[in-house]
Amino acid sequence: MASAALPEAVAPKKKGNFKFAFACAILSSMTSILLGYDIGVMSGASLYIKKDLKLSDGKVEVLMGILNLYSLIGSFAAGRTSDWIGRRYTIVFAAVIFFAGALLMGFSVNFGMLMFGRFVAGIGVGYALMIAPVYTAEVSPASARGFLTSFPEVFINFGILLGYVSNYAFSRLPLRLGWRVMLGIGAAPSVLLALMVLGMPESPRWLVMKGRLADAKVVLEKTSDTPEEAADRLADIKAAAGIPEELDGDVVTVPKRGSGEEMRVWKELILSPTPAMRRILLSGLGIHFFQHASGIDAVVLYSPRVFKSAGITDDNQLLGTTCAVGVTKTLFILVATFFLDRIGRRPLLLSSTGGMILSLIGLGAGLTVVGQHPDAKIPWAIGLSIASTLAYVAFFSIGLGPITWVYSSEIFPLQVRALGCALGVASNRVTSGVISMTFLSLSNAITIGGSFFLYAGIAALAWVFFYTYLPETRGRTLEEMSKLFGATDARPEADDTAKEKQKVEMAATN
Repeated sequence: MASAALPEAVAPKKKGNFKFAFACAILSSMTSILLGYDIGVMSGASLYIKKDLKLSDGKVEVLMGILNLYSLIGSFAAGRTSDWIGRRYTIVFAAVIFFAGALLMGFSVNFGMLMFGRFVAGIGVGYALMIAPVYTAEVSPASARGFLTSFPEVFINFGILLGYVSNYAFSRLPLRLGWRVMLGIGAAPSVLLALMVLGMPESPRWLVMKGRLADAKVVLEKTSDTPEEAADRLADIKAAAGIPEELDGDVVTVPKRGSGEEMRVWKELILSPTPAMRRILLSGLGIHFFQHASGIDAVVLYSPRVFKSAGITDDNQLLGTTCAVGVTKTLFILVATFFLDRIGRRPLLLSSTGGMILSLIGLGAGLTVVGQHPDAKIPWAIGLSIASTLAYVAFFSIGLGPITWVYSSEIFPLQVRALGCALGVASNRVTSGVISMTFLSLSNAITIGGSFFLYAGIAALAWVFFYTYLPETRGRTLEEMSKLFGATDARPEADDTAKEKQKVEMAATN
């Protein structure tokens, strides 16, 4: 599809009632600290785990990347869990699971126990990754949704920075104690998070799905720019949930969702989707795939090894330079949050990916030159490698990093949102796991410089995909998204909704 045919952005309305939505987004997005901390802390802790447990590179690769695959269990379970007990309690559940996993890792006595701890923590991470952007998107007004929905990625970066700082702070402890403290202390934020989340309201869209219209109105009035917008959002959510517009009250009967309804969701999204739904699904899966296939895990997880290959050999200097990566990522992600609703998703995404391509080429060139002269220090090549690494994470953080979560959480229609977001997270975690568990082997096969040239090629494919396939979503309500991808009212699911509407009307009459 040519880019000229892609819909233009809608200028968001002036922000009004914003503070409450901002507080909700902050609290829900803090679950992402759990993943970020694990990524950051493992980059340095793995150096000491390898020495203490005498692990091979193969086991280190598995240890680093396996959490991403384990998180698939959590991401798929989170969809059903969040529809059952609500978005808020699902966030609490994620924090509790990660708390148990962090303690298991901290008290590990061997590789097997450490892997089991990562299994438990991975499930918690999967829950957190899926539910945080969904809740934030559902509670945010359209005028600030890009800004607020980017918070999960902000907190992932903040968690990565905390992990790097933890590496540096505890690196001087005895070998057997240091890495265990680094991993175990990750349990602390999950306890605080679980307590704070209890003060959040439930998602208005989940409340409508359960027929609790009065509760949904209260939340929408607190998180919308104007009373009129709150009423419009409620009407749109009711329509998406199959509740007749004229049916009103504090609590109403919602069309039952049995096994047939669940099968309809799978059919609508995966088995026999409309062209518009297929494009939505491919857009969600594609942006998650390219976020990690372009090499961010190799840079963030293995940054100490990358800098070591560039010629920095002292452990303290390695961890200190790695902290610079964390600071750069965090600063630039904060910059990105203020432009998502001003500039739009597409301009930031395309400029971000273009910068990543150039940075990866520079990093590959610098590491290749250093690798070809192992006995000599080449200052310009070392400088190029460090500068390219910092530039890469900066470009990633102003676009592809936050926009992936913003975009995928807002494009799926309500009736398939939980499943769609779970599939997006699955694509994200599988790709991340593959990159994490193959980087050392790939570097040995085609050199570390060659690996980053490969990632540059993948990033170039990503740029073409984003340019030709992803429409701008800035300023649109969640209920308007399907129209951007070519949906019309004449679709099979509309007929099903009409039938459900008739059933509810008959029930109300009786």
